[in-house]
Amino acid sequence: MPNPYRGQLVSRVGTEHIFEVDSTTTHWWEFPSSARARTLVFIHGFRGDHHGLQLFADALPEYRILIPDIPAFGKSSTWPTGLSSIDDYGRWLRAFLAATHSANNVVLGHSFGSVVVANALGGARKTPIVLVNPISQRALTGPKRIAAALAALWYAVGRVLPERLGSAWLGNPLFVRVMSEMLTKSRNPALRRWIHDQHARYFSSYSDRDSLVAAFTVSTTSTVADYAAQVHAPVLLIVADRDDITPLDAQRAIRQDFLDAELRVLEGVGHLVHYEKPIETAAAIREFLARHSE
Repeated sequence: MPNPYRGQLVSRVGTEHIFEVDSTTTHWWEFPSSARARTLVFIHGFRGDHHGLQLFADALPEYRILIPDIPAFGKSSTWPTGLSSIDDYGRWLRAFLAATHSANNVVLGHSFGSVVVANALGGARKTPIVLVNPISQRALTGPKRIAAALAALWYAVGRVLPERLGSAWLGNPLFVRVMSEMLTKSRNPALRRWIHDQHARYFSSYSDRDSLVAAFTVSTTSTVADYAAQVHAPVLLIVADRDDITPLDAQRAIRQDFLDAELRVLEGVGHLVHYEKPIETAAAIREFLARHSE
């Protein structure tokens, strides 16, 4: 399906790399730029993979971009002993940054990726952090708490069914389409079709049923608020006024928990900023990083 941003963005081609990180086989993509380009590391959200943040890479061509598939999603494997907590993802991210010599590079986390980044990068680190659609409160307390409760039931059923049937249940195309319809705010027909196609292609790419359900539990019980006070780096919070996952009031509140954070509100968009507002998001990132140069 044609990219609706053709003509506005130049699609970049990433080079795939594979190596062991924290006992997982991690697949990651490098989008090169000039020899002296600053490096940004992007961490995607729950049930996504590197494709979801491709438009950010396209919109920031002056930067070298690294985007891994986080453990249990996309092409990356889960841990041999399974997933237990958000600390597993935080430990993996620190190991990934070390393995790619990116410990001092800017890191961006979208949605669940924002929690992974906040968990991983607390302490004395001063390199800027960007959190897009951050998860600032628990899903079951948000404005769509009924939908969140139904999703929790959906995953619980998928967990207790026989494995083959459970995997089919969790990857059901109808479930994916309902989720996509709920989260997409744009009324542009071409963009809506493209977003639904992206979700149909990539939203059910995960290593195994048990890791998916475990990751869902982690994603609904951990928030950026749990770690904000421990983050000393300058933080850019890019939030949306129609986000169904975390309301704007909660995003404004979380800003006060960081030592040094600024808030950028994008209007007319929800939790899919990475699909619906990539150009505006890139402009906000570019402006923020210009004020926090290396």
